[in-house]
Amino acid sequence: MQITGIIIGAATFFTIGAFHPLVIKAEFYLGVGCWWLFLLLGVGCIAGSLFTVGIWSIILGVVGFSSLWSILELVKQRKRVERGWFPAGPGHEKKK
Repeated sequence: MQITGIIIGAATFFTIGAFHPLVIKAEFYLGVGCWWLFLLLGVGCIAGSLFTVGIWSIILGVVGFSSLWSILELVKQRKRVERGWFPAGPGHEKKK
């Protein structure tokens, strides 16, 4: 019996679940300008996946691409804040 698919599915599920609140908190406290942190994490994980084997390579790839996708989500989160769907963070000015 193979459980690799279940492990990868669970890792993907938890990765996406972790990045959702991470993007919200990052935008709240750091603003959209922290996009480069997600870029570094994404590129680092993708590069790491090239030098690892098996399930760890797959999980690093999933985390890497989830991190890159989070850059887009940071911009979308800023728009959600401007619409009033989420609170603005400290030091963020509201546009009128």
